Amino acid sequence: MQPKSILITGCSSGIGYDAAHALKSRGWQVFATCRKEADCVRLREEGLDSFVLDYTKPDTIDAAVQTCLDRTGGTLDALFNNGAYGTPGLVQDLPTDALREIFETNFFGYHTLTRAVLPAMQSQGHGRIINCSSVLGFVTLPWRGAYNSTKFALEGLTDTMRVEMRGTDIKLILLEPGPITSKIRENSIPHFEKWIDWKSSQRAADYENRLIKRLYESSGPDTFELPASACSKKIIHALEHPNPKPRYYVTKPTYMMGFLRRILPTRALDWVLSKA
Repeated sequence: MQPKSILITGCSSGIGYDAAHALKSRGWQVFATCRKEADCVRLREEGLDSFVLDYTKPDTIDAAVQTCLDRTGGTLDALFNNGAYGTPGLVQDLPTDALREIFETNFFGYHTLTRAVLPAMQSQGHGRIINCSSVLGFVTLPWRGAYNSTKFALEGLTDTMRVEMRGTDIKLILLEPGPITSKIRENSIPHFEKWIDWKSSQRAADYENRLIKRLYESSGPDTFELPASACSKKIIHALEHPNPKPRYYVTKPTYMMGFLRRILPTRALDWVLSKA
């Protein structure tokens, strides 16, 4: 019997890396993709089937999907859209091109890849598509406007597709982590340095007092931070349960913010979020 197959993006570290190994250990045929060939080499040495997929390069998306289909005989049971990054900074200091760039990876790339796998899923009559959103897909935090925006957009797109796919056996699922051990802080630094001229900002003092130290200096795990394996547990349920949930919260802050968003007036919630 052929094992179930899944294509995962952003597997070089963090959530994608842990999910790839966890699913492989459960007997899934895992296609663990990364943006850089050097990371793929490392994953292949660890026993994973790994090749390049870069959301900003459509030719790599097409090639990756075709590779998956070639290796399974034309089927693909699941997709986990996971790769993403942040561009810290105040919205007033974000050049519009910085937003265009981050949307290419965090949003448009997800859409392009999803459309590329759907024909195979529709032909076989089933499939599961998990999109990695965030607690920042339904509440906002300051300094994260670019990332917040991509995740809010992803939630809208996923919710729409879930409704559109009613009556089929193709399930659209959102994973909504909070603080998870990963390299997202370190990986955001080059994007911050590329786009944000914080010393020339009208609010340079705010950067100096609130963001710069947090961005450049590791202070250890965040409060309530969980390892990436916490996400893998939810991903396994989303993939293997006969009736998966539309949304999977991960970490206490996600549950707490989901509760506060339901009960607090907007101004009160704004006050809470401004303290983060």
